[in-house]
This record gives sequence, C-alpha cells and structure tokens, in this order.
Amino acid sequence: MSAIKENYNLTIKKDLKKEFGIKNDFAVPAISKIVINVGVGEAVTNKKAIEHVFDQVQQIAGQKPVITKARKSIAAYKIRIGLPIGVKVTLRGKKMYYFFEKLVNVVIPRLRDFRGIIPSAVDQHGNLNIGFTEQTLFPEIEYDKIDKLRGLEVTVVTTAKDRAQGKKLFELFGIMFQDTEKVKK
Repeated sequence: MSAIKENYNLTIKKDLKKEFGIKNDFAVPAISKIVINVGVGEAVTNKKAIEHVFDQVQQIAGQKPVITKARKSIAAYKIRIGLPIGVKVTLRGKKMYYFFEKLVNVVIPRLRDFRGIIPSAVDQHGNLNIGFTEQTLFPEIEYDKIDKLRGLEVTVVTTAKDRAQGKKLFELFGIMFQDTEKVKK
C-alpha cells in the first residue's frame, strides 16, 4: 500500500469526518481517479508528434494511454473528424495513488516560484485541475530525449460533494493553496 493511501485511511479520513460531521465512512471524500491529458495540436502537420507524446505520457503514468481523436471538423485549424489530436490516460487503484504521491512530493515542489495552487483550481464538485507548462517536471522524462516542450493537464477526480470538501481533502494530502487574502493585496 502506498504511503499516501495509508495516511488517508489512518488520519485524513478521521479529520474529514470530524470537520464535516460525516457519520458514514463511505460518504467521506476520497480520490476516485486521475486523468492525464495532453493536447497535440501540431499532430495535424507532424504525424510523429503524437507518437512522442504517447511515449512520454506512458512513461509519466506507467500505463498505456489512449489517443484521442477529433469529434468534429474545424476548417480554420485544418482538423477533420477522426484526426488524432491528443493523448490521455486514466489512472485508478494502486497506480493512481503512486502517481498522486509523486505529484505531491516530487512534481509540485519542482515548480519554479511556487507559492501554492490557486483555490479556483478546485471546481464546484471538489475536483482538482492542474496544468503544467512542460513535461520535464516529471522525473521519468529526460530533457535530452524530448523533441519539444509540451504542456499537460492533470485532473484529480474526487467523491467530494462541493469545493470546500475537495479543497480540505487536498490540503490534508499536503497540497498547498495560495492565500486569497494575500493575493488580493
């Protein structure tokens, strides 16, 4: 069992039950899945780009990703229905917890000038959405072997009922949020 899941079961669950007055263990907010998504707009002109991204996402996630295809044609961007335009992977179970542990303990601390995640990164359903500007933040990616810096999006989906429960869950996991009072001044 990963350390982050063990921490959730031993301490975080109890803290959430006490703070939100939850009586049932199954009603306590938890992480249900993590989705990693990379849009590859240049795949329209460069067919190799999707292969490079596919390999990089597979290294980052430790699981084979899925190539996403365009659902509708957009003439301005030269996109036709069925054209490969991105790569995504959904993590659940053990792989999800190992990835989340890596995200909290390795990747987020590597962010330059990091002062915390903005509170609006947690949506109204309690899910966390983080966008990274480059894939080199992940330890599996070697800078010398990449063809181009690309951004990626990580969505941590929870069973939380609202933003407050989701934000508290992530704070207890050790994710730091910006203080909105200090940001406004």
